[in-house]
Formats: sequence, structure tokens, C-alpha cells
Amino acid sequence: MVNELIRILFLSTAAFIVAAVMTPALTYFLYRYKLGKQIRDASEAPIYAKLHARKSGTPTMGGILVWGTLFILICAGALVALLWPQFAAVDFLSRSETLLPLGALLVSALVGLVDDLFNIQKRGSHGGGLRMRHRLLIYTLIAVIGAWWFYNKLEWDVLHIPLVGNISIGWWYVPVFILVIVATSFAVNETDGLDGLAGGSLLTAYAAYGVIAFVLGRYDLAVFCAVIIGALLAFLWFNIFPARFIMGDTGAMSLGVTLGIIALLTNYAVLLPLIGFVFVIETASALIQMISKRVWKRKIFISAPLHHHLEAIGWPEPKIVMRFWIIAAVMAGLGVMLVLLDRSTVL
Repeated sequence: MVNELIRILFLSTAAFIVAAVMTPALTYFLYRYKLGKQIRDASEAPIYAKLHARKSGTPTMGGILVWGTLFILICAGALVALLWPQFAAVDFLSRSETLLPLGALLVSALVGLVDDLFNIQKRGSHGGGLRMRHRLLIYTLIAVIGAWWFYNKLEWDVLHIPLVGNISIGWWYVPVFILVIVATSFAVNETDGLDGLAGGSLLTAYAAYGVIAFVLGRYDLAVFCAVIIGALLAFLWFNIFPARFIMGDTGAMSLGVTLGIIALLTNYAVLLPLIGFVFVIETASALIQMISKRVWKRKIFISAPLHHHLEAIGWPEPKIVMRFWIIAAVMAGLGVMLVLLDRSTVL
């Protein structure tokens, strides 16, 4: 177990170093070709446009740094293990633990990359990228493939309820899987609205599930989470206020999809709303706003999701982000505590 902990810390540090080294080149590329995010037109969202006018043109697609680092280290680890078997510990690609989340991460990252490029080129829905229904369809398809893998390949149809036990739900596992993946991806994307907000919230969520994977003995999955954490730390170094670049859909959507899959792989998906509590309240505020406007023709929040409302009432951006980070860390800690209590009753 000590050796596994050393492996986790080593590869997490390696991810931070690789991402930090990659950043100058990525930053130069994004600024050189003016790959900046387009802010929604003031006629559609006047409050949002006013609050974020200064962010117009800030390079997007910074999420490449995270999934690119993960892909580099996975390939490097596999190559090292092949050429020098005595260093096989650096290889954390395994069919049972990390192949599915890696595949989902890369596919959803590429879809997000296309969406980001459409936004930069002012193509798609109102010049803002892919239409919502198209994105929903694409990510649902990704979730369907993942659900098929779990249900047919892994013969998985059980949900684990902490302190209660396993509940077999049969084929209902498929729609539950799809709901978890799609909801998590869009919730993370909804949160990606302030400098450092999504990155910091994702970091605590991945840290929590990394600890859970370690407790369960799924060490390759724990390393997978640790590498993402290392890359996220490097990303946050440049993404905190004022951001040099932002995550974009290529980061937010892909990391949301992957977080959902990891939650399902550990069989502690029930705790995802707790561990990802910031994503829940952000999405809930956006849904409440949308329903209120359509049904009662009035707004609950000055601007949605919640972080924009707090901006509108005068909270400084760093203050909002840091307080949300604190909430995310506390709730993730509670989630890990429940897992440890659950495991102690099992053992």
C-alpha cells in the first residue's frame, strides 16, 4: 500500500510538471491565433454581458492542458513499462479500471473542442457553438456507450447505498448511468463561469474519488484521479483571477463525463451530489431560473447560475470562487467520511 501511495504522489507530481511545462506553448498558441471566447450578445443576456465584457477574447480551450497531460502520461507509462519492465509501476492503463474513463474523456474532449472552435468562429446557435439539443444528443450517446459497457461487458446492475448496502436495479441501471453522466457533464459546464471556479471544484471532487478508489484497492483508478489532480493544479496556476485562459467545453464537459464514470466505477455514484455539491447548486439555480421565467414570467435570480447572481449583487469574483472552493472541499470531505464509515461497517 505504501508503494501505491508513492506511485500516486509521484505521478501526480509528474502531471503537474508536464502540464506546467506545456503551458507556455499552449498559451502562446491560443494568444497567437486569437482563440478567445465570445461573450453572449447583450440583447440576449444584458447583465451577464456587462459583468463579463472584460473577459471577451480570453483564450479558451485551456482544458487541453488537463486531458493532454493525462494522455501523455498514460502513453509514456505504457511505453516505459514495455521497454523497461522494472519500471512497470508507472503504467496505470488497465482494462478494468482506467480504459473506459480514458476513452470517455478523450471522446468528450474532442466534442468539446469542436464546440469551443464553433464559439470562437461565431458558428452554431446564435454564434455560440453547438446547439443545446445537439450537445445533449452527443453526450447522451457517449453515456449510452458507457452504460452498454457497464451493463453488458462488466455485467453491472448494482447501486451501492452507503451504510445500507447494494441494491440490484436490473436494466434500470442503464438509464441511471446515462442520467449520472449527462447531468454531471452539464453541471460542470454550468459551473465554468468564473476564473478558477470549475477547476477548483473539480479538483476537490477528483481528490475525493481518488481517495475512495484508493480505499477500495482500485489503485490504477486512484492514480488516474491523481494525474488529473496534478494537471488541474497546473491549470489553476494560470486560471485563477485574472485568468490567462479558461477551461472551455473541451475541459469542462470531458472532466464532467469522466467524473461521473469514476463515481460509477467506484460504485459510490450516490454520493456524487454531495461530493460535487457546488455543481448541484449551480445547476439547480439555473434550472429554477429557467422554470420561473417560463412558467411565472419572472426571474428568481438577477442572473443565473448562482455565481452570476452573486456577481450582480456586488461580490468580487475571487471572493465567490474561494468561498465555493471551501464549500466544495467541506462537502467532498463529508463524502469521503461516509465512504470510510461505510467501509468500516462492511469490514
